[in-house]
Amino acid sequence: MTTDLTEITVVGDDDTGLVARVTSLLFERGANIEDIDQAVRDGVFRMNLDVDTAEMVCTEATLRNDLRELGEDLGLDVQVRFPADRETQRIAVLGTSESHCLEALFEAWANDELGADIGVVIGNHDDLEPLAERYDVPFHDIGTESGQQNEERLLELLAEYDADLIVLARYMRILSPNVVFRYEDRIINVHPSLLPAFPGAEAYRQALEEGVRVAGVTAHYVTTDLDQGPIITQRAFDVPDDADLAELKRRGQPLEADALLEAVRLHLNGDVSVHRGRTSVRESERDYQLGLPDEMDEFTPDRPVDGLVGSVDDAKASGENDEDDTERETEPEPPAS
Repeated sequence: MTTDLTEITVVGDDDTGLVARVTSLLFERGANIEDIDQAVRDGVFRMNLDVDTAEMVCTEATLRNDLRELGEDLGLDVQVRFPADRETQRIAVLGTSESHCLEALFEAWANDELGADIGVVIGNHDDLEPLAERYDVPFHDIGTESGQQNEERLLELLAEYDADLIVLARYMRILSPNVVFRYEDRIINVHPSLLPAFPGAEAYRQALEEGVRVAGVTAHYVTTDLDQGPIITQRAFDVPDDADLAELKRRGQPLEADALLEAVRLHLNGDVSVHRGRTSVRESERDYQLGLPDEMDEFTPDRPVDGLVGSVDDAKASGENDEDDTERETEPEPPAS
C-alpha cells in the first residue's frame, strides 16, 4: 500500500527498553513518528512505525544504516521502506499445488492490469514451477518432502526479492508470527469460505457437511490468528441440493481467483486501509467489487421494512399515550390539608 510516510518494522525477541531505544534514535535524527503499533506473540516482539522523514537531519542512507546497527546491537531485525523504495511494487506469491489463483495473477500481470511486478513464486512443493517458468519468474521450493516449509529460507527470499506484498495463492501452510509480524497488513490470503464461517482446513467440506445453501470465498489480510484477519473482498455462490465436494470446488475456484485478484488491486492502489481489525475502502474512480455484483440488487426484496407503512409506529405511539393517560388517571390525589 503506497503512502508518503517511511515505514519501519522492528521484529525480534521480546525485551525491555526496545521501544525507547528505537524511538529515541528517530527523535535525535529529526524524524517525526506519525503512528506506532506494537505487539508480542509467542515471545516475538513486533513494532510498526509510520514516520515522516521529510525534515530529518540526516540522509536516508544514514538513517537506514543507523537503524540497522541499532538492530544488530539489540538483536532485532529492522526493515526500513522509504516512499521512493515503493515506486514499483513487487509481489512475492506463495503457493502449494493449486494453480488457478497464480494463473489469474500472472494473466493480470501480463496484460498490465496488476499495477506491480511479480518478482518470485515460492512453494512448499514444486508443482507450480512449470507455471512460473512459463512467465519467466524465478521459482523456489522451500518445502521438505512432506511439504513442511523452511521459514528461515522463506524470510531470506522475501528480503532478497524485496517483496512489498506477499500473496498466498492457495498456500497450504500457516505462517508463524516471525513472518507475519515482518509484513503486517502486507500479506493477503484467499480462504474458501465466507469468513468468519468455516475457518481452517477443509472449508468446502465443512460447508457441505453443515448443509449450507450459499457458500463463498474470502480474501483477507493475514494475522497471527488463523483466518481471522481483516476481510477485503468476498464472493458467494449457490450450493445445489445434490452438490458434492468436487462441485463446490468447481464453483468456488474461479471466485477464489477473482476475489484474490480484486483484493490485491485494492491494496496496490492504496484504496484499502486497516483500522482496529477492519478494512475500509476509500472513495475512488476505480470500480471495485467487494461482495456480490450490483446485478444481484434486483433479486433482493425491498419490502417489507420496519416502519415502511407506519402503522406499527402509530400503534406504538398510541399505546404509549394511552399508558401515560392511564397513569395520570389512577394517580391518587394528595390528602386534603
